Amino acid sequence: MSSKPGVLEPLRVRVRRFQFIVGLGFLSLVVGAMLSVSLVLRLHARVNALPSDLLRIPVAVVLEDLWVLAVLPVLCYGAARIVALRTWTTAVGAALSGGVFVIALNFVRDGFEGLATGWSFASALRVVAFVGGILLSARAIRAGRAAAEKGSAEAEAKAAARKSEYDEFLKAAEAGGARLEQREGGAAAEAPAASGSGPVAGDSAAPEGSASPPGDVPKTPAA
Repeated sequence: MSSKPGVLEPLRVRVRRFQFIVGLGFLSLVVGAMLSVSLVLRLHARVNALPSDLLRIPVAVVLEDLWVLAVLPVLCYGAARIVALRTWTTAVGAALSGGVFVIALNFVRDGFEGLATGWSFASALRVVAFVGGILLSARAIRAGRAAAEKGSAEAEAKAAARKSEYDEFLKAAEAGGARLEQREGGAAAEAPAASGSGPVAGDSAAPEGSASPPGDVPKTPAA
């Protein structure tokens, strides 16, 4: 009797998908934070040397939000090459999970005062960067799925070509085996015919001039 899937199986699939999306956002945040710190340390003097805040603030926001602008799209592309991901669910969910971690870190560092501060030009740019990261991640997922489908199609084409080559080889081998069997059958049929056409002992007549066996004396008629 075949076992039927449990009622909770769809829920388990959704939970695993949710865990994957949250892990994707957290991983992008961690990798992006390390990349941002490395770049900020190297470019700090050059960024401060810019002539106005209209140039310094966008550059600082881009360096701060590299996790959603660069790292998350790359991870989404790589994941889409392996797993069939939903475009907007994955992009928005991963970005929101990373954003929640960022807000939590700011809350731990600054408390409620950091969350209650007024909007500024940098805050607006962060929102724009966040939305741009979601769009880039969705596009990366589409590109990853397209690349995965193309790779699977090429693999299927190669497998079909190999199968056709194997079928041709098998047909040639079968034809060669059939010809070999025909040759062996013809040789086996010719061998008995050749042996049956030879002389048989006791059936041939005695040659002329041969001596008669002893005891067979020819009888002469009585006078």
